[in-house]
Amino acid sequence: MHDLPRHLDGYGELRAYAPATSDRRKRNKLLPSLDAALDAAGLKDGATLSFHHHLRNGDGVLNAVLDAAARRGLRDLHIAATSIFPVHAPLVRHIREGTVGRLSASFIAGPVGEAVSRGLLAEPAVLCTHGGRARALDQGQLVVDAAFVAAPAADELGNVSGRLGRAACGTLGYPLCDVEVAKCVIAVTDTLLPFPVAPIDIPQDRVDHVVDVESIGDPTGIASGTTRPTEDAIGLEIGQRAASAIAASGLMVDGFSFQTGAGGISLAAGAAVGRSMGERSVKGNFVAGGITGFHVEMLNAGLFRTLMDVQCFDQAAIRSYQTDPRHQQMSAAVYAGPHVGGAVVDRVDAVVLGAAEVDLAFNVNVTTRSDGLIIGGSGGHEDAAAGAALTVVTTRLTAAGFPKIVSKVRTLTTPGDSVDVVVTDGGIAVNPARAELAERLCHAKLPVVSIEELAAKAADAASRRSPPRSQHRVVAVSEYRDGTVTDVVRAMKEV
Repeated sequence: MHDLPRHLDGYGELRAYAPATSDRRKRNKLLPSLDAALDAAGLKDGATLSFHHHLRNGDGVLNAVLDAAARRGLRDLHIAATSIFPVHAPLVRHIREGTVGRLSASFIAGPVGEAVSRGLLAEPAVLCTHGGRARALDQGQLVVDAAFVAAPAADELGNVSGRLGRAACGTLGYPLCDVEVAKCVIAVTDTLLPFPVAPIDIPQDRVDHVVDVESIGDPTGIASGTTRPTEDAIGLEIGQRAASAIAASGLMVDGFSFQTGAGGISLAAGAAVGRSMGERSVKGNFVAGGITGFHVEMLNAGLFRTLMDVQCFDQAAIRSYQTDPRHQQMSAAVYAGPHVGGAVVDRVDAVVLGAAEVDLAFNVNVTTRSDGLIIGGSGGHEDAAAGAALTVVTTRLTAAGFPKIVSKVRTLTTPGDSVDVVVTDGGIAVNPARAELAERLCHAKLPVVSIEELAAKAADAASRRSPPRSQHRVVAVSEYRDGTVTDVVRAMKEV
């Protein structure tokens, strides 16, 4: 080789160019089956497999992958899913037969929640937050051997779109975190399109393999749960009170940012907030979180400038993301990661959330029923409550005959120090740490009462009493977003 210029000294041994010996045929990442994908990933007993829940109660990928794993005799797998729904009932059989040994998720509902509550898992399930899961992935505490992405559309090189295909789900905010760190990423699609798929939501350099299957699930299951404002009179009253509390707080000014949960009362509060913004000619900045058609209506009415979306909750939201550049995708880390130094939840002015129970210290339970059965988990509840300038929790005084304002919650999900206001049909309680806020609400002539008064009203209205907390073995651990433990769930019976 010719002498190198002085400025190239230190580059080590440099070789002269020689023509490549391999052929230049078009390459692709296609595999013929999920079985082949498990082989390609080199999975062994005890491996960690991750899944996302953008198809919600219509997801078919988790069940199909576990069926393939069971056929291959894999044992003691750790399933690290973002959420588990009733559609994932076959997971119970895989736990019972030993294919699955560990489970972690931000939300568990349906037969899997009941099985965990009754002690089917040998090791406690881990219930994390959406932001906490993103943190654990980024910091190497959750190591994923294979991430399976339910891809509504993909091409042969692994570009993925959530906006196309028979099972279009919109944004793909949760797997965006997994594909950055997983040892192997497998896109599972039922709509294989010519390269390049467009628009791209996950790029090809984050995907190792692509499997074309008959179906990744039923998109009608995306709109599971309540995604429209309640029309019940009591729920509407609670929603209006919540909106009035936000208006009285002084935060509802131009540039206002907002988030609601997907529950009917929370969305009713959002509708009332929209009316109040219109009356005051307030132009908001953004709505964040999981997005519904209701939020899209607020965007199109000019109440907000943009939507920051980690997950579409219904078809109207999906259509909006497909067509409107103001509707933006964000990852779970960008949305709620406590480690990123400025997550979107930290820029939210007011958030309205629901509750299964609230106690005298303003702690919130969204994890278990009054009898201890696992019915959910934090999801983004803890993250949003910690980040927002004003956290409003809405709930009825009773449900199914049980009081919802109690002396101590069955399971502590969201700590009371991040909850500012509890709004019920019996009045509004303000956290004693927010004395100035209480004064503002009283000045607005809102029905402010103590949390103890709400608990007394709930007890009087209840026809049933919550059973004592179980003392049996721990079946699940509820984590805070930083990885510390807020509480444990114990088995409903001796196991």
